[in-house]
Amino acid sequence: MKNFRLNTAIICVGILTLVGCQNGSDKAKTSEIEELYTAVKTEYAPDSRVAIFDIETTALNNSFVLKGMTNLPKALSTFKNQLADNDITFVDSVQVLPSSKLDGKTQGIIALSAANLRSKPKHSAELVTQGTLGMPVTIYKKQNGWYLIQTPDQYIAWVDSGGVVAMDSNTYTQWTQSDKLIYTQTFGSSFAEKDAAGAVVSDLVAGNVLKLIEDQGDFYQVEFPDKRIAFIPKTQAMPYQDWLASLSQTKQSLVETSKTLMGLPYLWGGTSPKGVDCSGFTKTVFFLNGLIIPRDASQQIHQGILVDQDKDFSKLQPGDLLFFGKKATETSKERIIHVGMWIGNNEFIHSAGSVHISSVDKDAPNYDLYNINRYIRTKRLLNQDTKGIIDLQETKLF
Repeated sequence: MKNFRLNTAIICVGILTLVGCQNGSDKAKTSEIEELYTAVKTEYAPDSRVAIFDIETTALNNSFVLKGMTNLPKALSTFKNQLADNDITFVDSVQVLPSSKLDGKTQGIIALSAANLRSKPKHSAELVTQGTLGMPVTIYKKQNGWYLIQTPDQYIAWVDSGGVVAMDSNTYTQWTQSDKLIYTQTFGSSFAEKDAAGAVVSDLVAGNVLKLIEDQGDFYQVEFPDKRIAFIPKTQAMPYQDWLASLSQTKQSLVETSKTLMGLPYLWGGTSPKGVDCSGFTKTVFFLNGLIIPRDASQQIHQGILVDQDKDFSKLQPGDLLFFGKKATETSKERIIHVGMWIGNNEFIHSAGSVHISSVDKDAPNYDLYNINRYIRTKRLLNQDTKGIIDLQETKLF
């Protein structure tokens, strides 16, 4: 599963550190600051996966020094105003992202078929999600050859410099306004010449988006974000606008797409045909139908409308998402641990070990007692008016 984790190493959200020698007056103000900080964080940055609000406060000479970083200037302004309203003297040294050291290159395009995005700026860090070729991102800062970025689903993570091309606003606009091509096969390659038996420029996976240069017979000539030129067989791709127009976005299309990923290996943090975790699988299925849904299962469950929470599977329609985990108790909150997609015939498809189909029918050979016992509820995201879903037919992203 892919669920809420403490991504403090990514964005260090929600931790207020107060250090230094404090007298009685400072300690009283420290308590006030903690309360104010918690309130602002709860309002503006309740989910550490999608917001940066890391403030450290040091007591110094009857005052306080604010340090840290945030991508939420309004939250910082609110916090400072509340400090001032409570007669708390402070010096503001908080870095508001994007960093000025980026020299205006605050936007970027993912340059690999599937770029690995990690919890810390190093390859040994946890894989938290992936970005696919052509994905536009916001860049917040650079550190030791790594970029801190935010994806269209608002997820924040680190990617090494080989995985993204940083752009200024003019270059980014030129890229986004150019004609595009989308790769439609599950796996494949682009080639240096108009020859599918020739030298490979790069591997490709379904959903990769490239700049379309020219239609050349049986091939499309394309350009990568890093200026590499390649050729893709016409049978394996479509002009992006034609692809959008062709999407039916129906429950049947979701099921058909999901089955093209059968047998794909489970990969914690994976959101591409190279490997998927449970929510990465549902996210990929929806994306290949022109819909961007939130990254994690515990985020996806807040989208759409409630279909069932009593194991009445007769209410479900193909494309509905089933959520599993631990129900709330008097002493613990609900935990969403797993997600799968209903495909009809009392079956759901999900990534657990690999992408496979399970049944809720106790007499079926693929009956999944383990997940039935931890079933929480089912939500319907398709064709629902919800702020957390981006419809690419309505929103120009690529």
